[in-house]
Amino acid sequence: MAKETKQVKQAPKDEELADLPDEEQPETEAAKEQAPAEEEQKPAAEEAAEEAKPKKKKKDEEIVEERFYTIPLQKALVRPPKKRAPRAMQLIKIFVTKHMKLEMKVSEEEEEEELPQLVVSKEVNEKVWDRGIEKPPRKIKVRTTKDKDGNVTVYLAETQ
Repeated sequence: MAKETKQVKQAPKDEELADLPDEEQPETEAAKEQAPAEEEQKPAAEEAAEEAKPKKKKKDEEIVEERFYTIPLQKALVRPPKKRAPRAMQLIKIFVTKHMKLEMKVSEEEEEEELPQLVVSKEVNEKVWDRGIEKPPRKIKVRTTKDKDGNVTVYLAETQ
């Protein structure tokens, strides 16, 4: 069997370090002390990025108009039983579009801009589908908000 030789790396002397370019120089104690300082700066940069993201509080400040409606959903019962809850959701969207004056038509000048959107919240959807596809509620109380961009959001009204 052949003998295996192990090479032990010795730390270079200060004179040899000066000859090496910055990229090839090994870390010294001073460099190790600076590394944690750089790591501390990274979370600060992440926090700045998080602050740049829109927050829910800002959405509350942007609300231009807020209204409460009781939307009748009896017309959904005219449909076959397996199509009633989807029809109820359509009726909610039609009602809100009409009453909040949400314009869906695009003129030639506004083609480049984004259209205002209608967003139905998860709570409203769950309330309509709560008893299944065949038995949506006869009416539903909602709170609608319109922001400065013209986007309309439908929330479930808080019952007291």
